[in-house]
Amino acid sequence: MSAINSPAWLGTLRTYVVLVTLLNLGWEILQLPLYTIWSTGSHRDIVFALLHCTAGDVLIAVCSLVFSLLMAGRQEWPDSRFKTIALITIQLGLGYTVYSEWHNTTVTQSWAYSAAMPRLLGIGLAPVAQWLFVPGFVFWWIYRRLPVGPSTLMDSHSLK
Repeated sequence: MSAINSPAWLGTLRTYVVLVTLLNLGWEILQLPLYTIWSTGSHRDIVFALLHCTAGDVLIAVCSLVFSLLMAGRQEWPDSRFKTIALITIQLGLGYTVYSEWHNTTVTQSWAYSAAMPRLLGIGLAPVAQWLFVPGFVFWWIYRRLPVGPSTLMDSHSLK
């Protein structure tokens, strides 16, 4: 069945965007105290940052998925190469996030970490964990609910 005739790709994309949005919003709320805006910003600043950062997270997540599909996808996705696309998407999102955190905290100083933010090489570990957990959970959630059996989703079968 071609991707155009298959509802799986559209349902998968919709589910991905909705879950990524909700989970990133929740994550941003939870990690706000790890940034200085939590203690220095007004309520309006905090709400703006929350919405702005969540929108950025969604943009990163969607762009990462689209680039992954362009680089390694198949017409039959998500029935084919699902795990490969998930891994590439997570890597792209994580890579961009590490760069963005470094650039925004070091170069432009658009935001700053509070003392509570755990760091590795100057990069906040909460946003790194976010980009491992959120898309990882979303892809796991989608994978378990696809209408086809897991054996048809195995990457080794789709590389033919």
